[in-house]
Amino acid sequence: MMRLLQLLWHRWPRAACAAIALATTACAYYEESGLPGSASSMAHNQMMVVRKDPPTFGHYRLTMLMQQHPDLVSFVRTRGAPDFLAETSSDGRHYRILYYLQKRQAFACRTRTEHDGSLEFAGPYPITRWERQILRSLLDDGKAPQG
Repeated sequence: MMRLLQLLWHRWPRAACAAIALATTACAYYEESGLPGSASSMAHNQMMVVRKDPPTFGHYRLTMLMQQHPDLVSFVRTRGAPDFLAETSSDGRHYRILYYLQKRQAFACRTRTEHDGSLEFAGPYPITRWERQILRSLLDDGKAPQG
């Protein structure tokens, strides 16, 4: 019996590590699946504040997207993290808009094809005074101006 316990004790950590690795991989696939409750479904057709401290859902989403798209990593390294991230999809393509309030610019990016991980970027596009006012108010107090 003691020998059996020793065998289980020495093998359990390996099994636990394998189970954790499998669960982590499964979670990553689920988060991008678009299934109800996944991060990608919650981000669809949403405008998200991107703030590292305190961390926001937009920051989490940007981090997840950067893990999937090396093109986005290069873009963010060059231009910095956006203030806002918007996501939508159409005809099998995913679209993201990155808003930079200080520079009054927005950039659009989309997946090249449905199954390709590369992105196409376009912009910069100017942010109008009204858009900037709305976005700034969301950063300040979470309330958009009426009108």
